[in-house]
Amino acid sequence: MDAQADILTRYPVPRHRLTIQDYHRLGEAGVLGPNDRVELLEGLLVDMSPIGPRHALVVDRLYAWLFRAFDGQAWIRAQNPVVLDDGSEPQPDFSLLRPHWDGYPAEHPRPADIFLLIEVSDTSLAFDRGPKLEIYARAGVREVWIVDLTTNAVLVHRHPSGAGYASETRVVAPAVLEVEALPGPTIPVHGLFF
Repeated sequence: MDAQADILTRYPVPRHRLTIQDYHRLGEAGVLGPNDRVELLEGLLVDMSPIGPRHALVVDRLYAWLFRAFDGQAWIRAQNPVVLDDGSEPQPDFSLLRPHWDGYPAEHPRPADIFLLIEVSDTSLAFDRGPKLEIYARAGVREVWIVDLTTNAVLVHRHPSGAGYASETRVVAPAVLEVEALPGPTIPVHGLFF
């Protein structure tokens, strides 16, 4: 199957793009099961990397820091979907949302509901910094952090402008992280890595 996919990427072959409704129907019909780690991006099913032990531990630590810093100011969701448009429903590691977004519980949050998205990256770093970040920017997600486990740094992206972000800052210990839309609370970078 991989050989076929490689062949098709070299040719301008029309592709059938899925909508979010198609994607959900695949789950309802049992075509996609609960153990299938995929997300919908640009109408295509994209495999998600397995979660390794270090990735899981950093997610746990980050959840504790986010909860302490933003409890009551933001709704904190871990590894749950957000809807960017009719063809993209990624599952970032974290979403900080308006405390009561309008769609709850009938739908997932959309860009207007999002203060911050966070991706924890090791093997997925190139994908998260490339196409996924571009998709977030095009949707107007105002701030994205990529926690880079390969260098123990956090890449802070702000001010989406078309296919990218106008601002990218690399933050390392002993610095602290702040969410631009929620000034005040901080998260120390040294508290994330070990």
